Amino acid sequence: MRAYVFAAKAHKGQERVSGEPYLSHPLQVSAILTDLRMDVATVAAGLLHDAVEDTHATLKEIQEHFGAEIAALVDGVTKLSRIPFSTREEAQAENIRKMVLAMSKDIRVILVKLADRLHNMRTLDPLPEAKRHLIARETLDIYAPLAHRLGIYWIKAELEDLALRSIDPEAYRDLTAQIARKRQEREGDLNLVIGLLERKLTEVDIKAQITGRPKHFYSIYKKMRDQKKEFDEIYDLTAVRVITDSVKDCYGTLGVIHTLWKPISQRFKDFIAVPKSNGYQSLHTTVIGPKGDPVEIQIRTWEMHRVAEEGIAAHWKYKEGRTSLDPADESFVWLRQMMEWQRELKDSKEFLNTLKVDLFPDEVYVFTPRGDVKPFPKGATPVDFAFAVHTDVGLRCVGAKVNGRLVPLRTELQNGDIVEILTSPNHTPSRDWLKIVKTPRARGKIRQWIKNEERTRSISLGRDML
Repeated sequence: MRAYVFAAKAHKGQERVSGEPYLSHPLQVSAILTDLRMDVATVAAGLLHDAVEDTHATLKEIQEHFGAEIAALVDGVTKLSRIPFSTREEAQAENIRKMVLAMSKDIRVILVKLADRLHNMRTLDPLPEAKRHLIARETLDIYAPLAHRLGIYWIKAELEDLALRSIDPEAYRDLTAQIARKRQEREGDLNLVIGLLERKLTEVDIKAQITGRPKHFYSIYKKMRDQKKEFDEIYDLTAVRVITDSVKDCYGTLGVIHTLWKPISQRFKDFIAVPKSNGYQSLHTTVIGPKGDPVEIQIRTWEMHRVAEEGIAAHWKYKEGRTSLDPADESFVWLRQMMEWQRELKDSKEFLNTLKVDLFPDEVYVFTPRGDVKPFPKGATPVDFAFAVHTDVGLRCVGAKVNGRLVPLRTELQNGDIVEILTSPNHTPSRDWLKIVKTPRARGKIRQWIKNEERTRSISLGRDML
């Protein structure tokens, strides 16, 4: 309440471009943070996040009124907004650099920033068209993939849909109309699947909540664009979600589903046994439904559902005073990688390009000979794997075995591959490896080695000339 009163006084008389009182924005940002079940300090920071940037209020005043924790959060969000750079791309790169740094200090700063971007996207219409396009493009390039990587899928989906509405309003209108028509046609088929599955699960004593989950517009738009399909060729407009009480019941439910309907084998994914790098867990299967159309089904426990909805926020224990990154926590593998790339890649543009590649989450999961799982971007090669194991393994890599067979180092790794790296103590990297690696770590280590070699050679040449 005190934060609301402070924000109301600070923003008194200010209006948004739409003519609404400016206070409506921090209020909605704090409401989004409440939906994420964030702690009191984060919700307060949501109310105050623009006070230092856009009013006469100072950080010192916020610290005096609300304490060091809330002041630090507000300061973190404010710093993300103060970046004057010569080009938009450079500004974007440095913006992301600052985000990574903020995440490493306190993840809540980024969650406030995501809530801020979501409300700004919801209220984009009054802005000039060019500015709308610019903000929507940045949202698609950076903020939506970031929300995905942090596991907050509902924010990712809404950001993408809102961005599509701004970038291509005609396509958005056509798509929403066609989806409404098609969903009405398929509603009966979906209810048939849900009803039959409910009866069969009751028979085997599995308690579950079964619902239809509409796919968001942008994912359908992207599928049509990427696969060059017409709308009528897209069948999986709605997925079925099953939430059970235990992991055992998840696999039991999967067995029931595959008994009822024929599964499409290449569409099955077990993210319970092999979770995504942001902690997401579920079973995904696609079956041929009762009317002959593909039906996509997700199966998860209630705890997995909470993590899928809240993402990284679900892992943080604010009541214990934990706000910074715990290096031992497997939920933050991706975030730790990002921090490492930030240290290694000094050039802002290179960092941005690297990050964009990694933000888009087409991943493959491969195994070490010991059975440890390692995630990689699609198209990664054994050289990427070697550097992921250890820098020295990468530098001394001479060959690789995939599933027990020798393969060329340019081979693209596939889901489920078991990879073994062959090394030689006298071997050194090839400059050509830069053409076949996908991960920032491998690229950075190879470039670093080449740079060191060139420096050593120059020193040696200089000595010879003397």
